[in-house]
Amino acid sequence: QVQPVESGGGLVQPGGSLRLSCANSESIFSSNAMGWYRQFPGKERNMIAAITRGGNPQYVDAVKGRFTISRDNVKNTIYLEMNNLILEDTAIYYCNAIPAIRNYWGQGTQVTVSS
Repeated sequence: QVQPVESGGGLVQPGGSLRLSCANSESIFSSNAMGWYRQFPGKERNMIAAITRGGNPQYVDAVKGRFTISRDNVKNTIYLEMNNLILEDTAIYYCNAIPAIRNYWGQGTQVTVSS
């Protein structure tokens, strides 16, 4: 099984923006709602944004209004547009299906918000 490949993270100042991408296995992507998860140091991974196969998004309150999830059904890729980043957004970001598939985690992409 091919694992997802996340990219687009980096170091950004507070108030800045980043766009994350996640390329997926076609079989997983076409059959599932997909989501972005993030993990703070020493904490569990938690879902922050989800998108159905039909393109309907949902967000946790912490990112609502600042992050936008989207999917490209031709490229089997999901995106996370992150605006107005704050220090508390510093984490490793992963994508997976909704609900998450246990053996379908990638390496993640590090996002660091710092002045």
